[in-house]
Amino acid sequence: MPGNKASRPCHHCKSRSASAPTDTSKIHYEKFWLYRHCSSVQQRDRQAQKAGQLFSGLLAMNVVFLGSAFISSMIFNRVAITLGDVWILLSILKVLCLFWIIYYLLGTSRQPHAVLYRDSHAGAIWIRGSVLLFGSCSVLLNVFHIGYSTILIHCKSKVEIVFPSIGIIFICTQAYFLWNHSKDCIQVQHNFTRCGLMLTIATNLLLWLLAVTNDNLHVEIESQLREVARRFAGKAPFSHPHLCNETALCTCADTTICKVFQKGYILLYPFNTEYCLVCCSVLYVMWKNVGRRISHHHVPHTKPKFKLQGVVFGPLLGATAVIIGICVFMMYQIQVTSFVPSQQVFVMYYSYYIVLLPLMSVGAVIGTVIHALEKKELDTLKNPTRSLDVILLMGAALGQIGMCYFSIVALVASDPTDLLNSLILSYSVLLIFQNITQNVFIIDGLHRQHFTLPGKEEDTKEEQNHEDQRRMSVLELGQELRKASLSYIHSYSHLSWKRRALREISFFLVLCNIILWVMPTFGAHPVFENGLERSFYGYSTWFVIVNFGLPLGVFYRMHSVGGLLEVYVTA
Repeated sequence: MPGNKASRPCHHCKSRSASAPTDTSKIHYEKFWLYRHCSSVQQRDRQAQKAGQLFSGLLAMNVVFLGSAFISSMIFNRVAITLGDVWILLSILKVLCLFWIIYYLLGTSRQPHAVLYRDSHAGAIWIRGSVLLFGSCSVLLNVFHIGYSTILIHCKSKVEIVFPSIGIIFICTQAYFLWNHSKDCIQVQHNFTRCGLMLTIATNLLLWLLAVTNDNLHVEIESQLREVARRFAGKAPFSHPHLCNETALCTCADTTICKVFQKGYILLYPFNTEYCLVCCSVLYVMWKNVGRRISHHHVPHTKPKFKLQGVVFGPLLGATAVIIGICVFMMYQIQVTSFVPSQQVFVMYYSYYIVLLPLMSVGAVIGTVIHALEKKELDTLKNPTRSLDVILLMGAALGQIGMCYFSIVALVASDPTDLLNSLILSYSVLLIFQNITQNVFIIDGLHRQHFTLPGKEEDTKEEQNHEDQRRMSVLELGQELRKASLSYIHSYSHLSWKRRALREISFFLVLCNIILWVMPTFGAHPVFENGLERSFYGYSTWFVIVNFGLPLGVFYRMHSVGGLLEVYVTA
């Protein structure tokens, strides 16, 4: 009967009640008008949470579709929809996001019992540091954009000054918000908070999409550089189908300050796309954590700490790869700044990758085999941060894999027997294989339970149970610390070869991914500068492909470092 069915407590509701805090007066259960007929408070809470996520997701989807329509119209019909119109739309979205962030900082987060829980897995220090790093570079990018537009104010729209000015305020406010509140599990104003987070995610996605597709300023700068080269070489000027007239009428004067703005803009351009991607990932975790209540037994009492004990070959080989990579990067940057870079510099660059990528792939395969031999239990606890890490690793790898397949098609269709073409072809194939093997190793390691030294778990529990009752002298404390140190050394000396191999491999891959992150981030873009794929696909098409794949590739390397450090620490 309906009455008996409503009065019968379900097992799931009991488990939810058991995991909730004892002081139920501090819990703000979600309410939604569609689900007020539910029989229990927990059921209404679950249904309202799903409904809130659905409606906030629909809001973000509509905003992204609207912005994508504007950007697509700007690309295909530059007369009806201009870049200025897109900037106006994005400025409105930025202002709305700013109002919500300020309201969250001053209102929502300061309400009584607003933040009863904080997700210890969310907002790792490396990803928050990335937000600050990329945010600072994005601020400098907007400063250079303002300076460049101010010099050409006679032929530029005032929107080109207003848009980056609003962008600076938006970047600084969002970075502060994510640095201080990325771990929040907000317990009040659930639906309004979800909508605000999704609006901010949609705005960052549209900013990333615009950065990927907008090549106006790059074409202007390239046209001016080629014009200078033409004056010295006596060649015909470079022309672009939709910007040659504007470039001729709006030319930057041959001054030092103008060259500084141009060079700074090109150098910092990838950081803006990285900033948008990182912010989207952090905001998504916050959106998943809205209304989440974390039980005490799911909160780790002690976090594994990063230690360099017991690793020798991994840091040695990794440091060697980093030093060689820095030398290759410096030589590449010196050569490529000339108007006609030599072919030897591209041969050197791709040869470095061809040697390094197989070593990384072999290490990842060995690590995956060791994980299989361990027969270690999987960590099945619900963890939104780990789930997002897996999605981001798989999704970000598609950027490099996609660019590699475009390069393979272009090179096979052109002349694969040429030395440089064969090197790029080998590089593309090896990079695809390396991304796949590394993803398998990291994802397998993230789902393994943490390794604890023998006796350490029991000591931790005993210390937690009798923490308030311990009153020992200095001598007794010294004796206990000495015993703990001897126990740790004894346990670590008997650590299995599998554990040591995993640590060596993880540390080696961490250093390799760092150098592979540094080189494209700070200006090494041979996929665009060698001219092979660009001549095959055309300037605009290859520009979009590179700006889509390159930021994802850089983000993949950065995210891989965080995942590999987690694998190293848990080993």
